[in-house]
Amino acid sequence: MRIVVVGGGSAGHVIPALPVIEQLQQRGHELSFIGTRSGLEQRLVADAGVDFYSISAGKLRRYWSWQNFTDLFRILAGVVHALWLIGRIRPAAVFSKGGFVSFPVALASWMWRVPLVAHESDLTPGLANRLVLPFAAMLCTSFAQSAVAGGRARQVHTGTPIRQSMLQGDAQAGRKALGLMSDQPLLIITGGSLGAQALNEAVAAALPVLTGRFYVLHVTGEGKAIDVDLPNYDQREYIDEGWGDLLAGADVVVSRAGANALFELLAVGKLNVLVPLDAKASRGDQLQNAAFAEEHGYSKVLLEDHLTPDALVAAIDEVMSRRAQFAEAIAGFQVPDAARAIADEIERAAS
Repeated sequence: MRIVVVGGGSAGHVIPALPVIEQLQQRGHELSFIGTRSGLEQRLVADAGVDFYSISAGKLRRYWSWQNFTDLFRILAGVVHALWLIGRIRPAAVFSKGGFVSFPVALASWMWRVPLVAHESDLTPGLANRLVLPFAAMLCTSFAQSAVAGGRARQVHTGTPIRQSMLQGDAQAGRKALGLMSDQPLLIITGGSLGAQALNEAVAAALPVLTGRFYVLHVTGEGKAIDVDLPNYDQREYIDEGWGDLLAGADVVVSRAGANALFELLAVGKLNVLVPLDAKASRGDQLQNAAFAEEHGYSKVLLEDHLTPDALVAAIDEVMSRRAQFAEAIAGFQVPDAARAIADEIERAAS
């Protein structure tokens, strides 16, 4: 049967959908993907073997902006286009991974009486998923603790889909790709594409100390390269191919606290320091994710208000000095087969 997947606006609304797409394809289903016109989603799903369609997608902001008015017209255009697409494709079900592009498709699927399954990565749903929820038959959640009020959707805890390339990372291959000696500790620092600036600035100032203790692989985010030239320092704006191998070879990782990044770190058993985006730069979801990880002993959390070069070095030192304690807690994290569970729910909704 034909299934439509929708998601976009950031990589976090696309990458977790890829294992679900692969699982559904293995079951013999045909897949179409609907994303925004930014080009990001099309690049990310280019090798997934899906038909790709783009629609207009507006963004509803939580603060005053004249763009809220102009984006209403983009949303309306997206709804009209989504209605046409869903009517043309006639899928048996729609899977929504979030982002504001999902709302027009969710509304169109409801109008065409096509069942919708949504997935929420964070402990609490963002605005896009709150808008989608009234049209969903099923809401899959990453966290067992999630409880989302409103809507008619049945809720089930599935976990977050993790790419096989992450779960099957080869540590030796990753370290070899960087030209590391076997006993040289590797620190990976990644701030994502949207929240990298403050972290990059702290990292740049801390590098003279960090590169004396680690080989530092710093993923700065696209267009956010920093002007630093030091030994034991490798800077990349973005990494896709080989990321699972590099992560497998890391001794410790510094990361933002998006749900997808957090679950990937826990799934591959990495010692980590989380620097969540604060409530001024987000709706507070990363603060909630980080609090969950800290409460369970999975992560050392460094709040952005306290982010200084010295505090960053101290947080990394603490994780390394307590590595056995953190490793034991992370080893107890159960990694559900989320892609399989979500595919089961999509098939159930379509039947």
